[in-house]
Amino acid sequence: MIIHDKIYGNFEIDGVLKELILSPPVQRLKKVHQGGACYLMNEKWNITRYDHSIGVMLLIRKLGGCLEEQIAGLLHDVSHTAFSHVVDYVYENENEDFHERIFDKIIEQSDIPTILSNHGHDYKEILFPMEQWSILEQPLPELCADRIDYTLRDMHSYFNISKDEINKFLNSLIVKEEKICVKSLQSAEWFTETYYKEVIDFFMSPENVYSYHLLSKAIKISLQHKLITSDDLLDDDYTLLSKLTTSNNAEVLAILQQINSNVKLELNNTHYDIHGKHKARLIDPAVVINDFIKKASELSTSVAQLNDHAAHKFREGVFIKIV
Repeated sequence: MIIHDKIYGNFEIDGVLKELILSPPVQRLKKVHQGGACYLMNEKWNITRYDHSIGVMLLIRKLGGCLEEQIAGLLHDVSHTAFSHVVDYVYENENEDFHERIFDKIIEQSDIPTILSNHGHDYKEILFPMEQWSILEQPLPELCADRIDYTLRDMHSYFNISKDEINKFLNSLIVKEEKICVKSLQSAEWFTETYYKEVIDFFMSPENVYSYHLLSKAIKISLQHKLITSDDLLDDDYTLLSKLTTSNNAEVLAILQQINSNVKLELNNTHYDIHGKHKARLIDPAVVINDFIKKASELSTSVAQLNDHAAHKFREGVFIKIV
């Protein structure tokens, strides 16, 4: 199997990784959008969990991660529900980790353990816990393959970050003391600025906040009226949306009709219709200077200022007016 990835290039994939990619749990992610509800507002915001999962696997390989960590990277998002993090708003889960809570169950009810066993791997040793893989996952505000991939992928696809900029950043990465670091302060500053364009300018954009608010409301009403069940959330975006639209519930249909590209929205802290808050996502890349690791915020005034601004923004949230 040849993988053609817009960020990392072409890779040949075989063996257990190929079989996992072709398995139903991973293939389902082709119909689960990375940005949740936002593609209903803008059809160009169409990156999927599949795109991201493949990307994380490839980035781990590029950084020298072992086969087992590549497997973990490929599978880290298989438990995402339809519309990704929208479910966290349905259940009012401020940590935005519902998919992590159900990960063990989803894996064990799938054919993934059998596929891994057939190739001589114990799924429990690879997938439980994910935190054992230091390239794949790190607590905020560290760099990790997951965070790096979704930032570069979204920013390249939606906001014109160039391949040259991306390649320069990727070439600056190094794994040292079991964490991803950058070899130059300039790269750390570039990624910090780019990351906040992702998690503030994009994640907290009026279109995102509005679409998440309305779709989660429609799903919550549908669950309350037993138009759908919690198991339906484990389907893909298109299947769940079809169940919502064919429910013939007037309230649900009225809400869904309001999620479209013609809606006019603006930021307005005084007169607003929706106040949206997101999980605080701060970043502070580790920089290797003279063979020592330092936090970028200790070396760069701009990184420290960006972090202060981001922390304030996450505390304040976003105020949206429907024009």
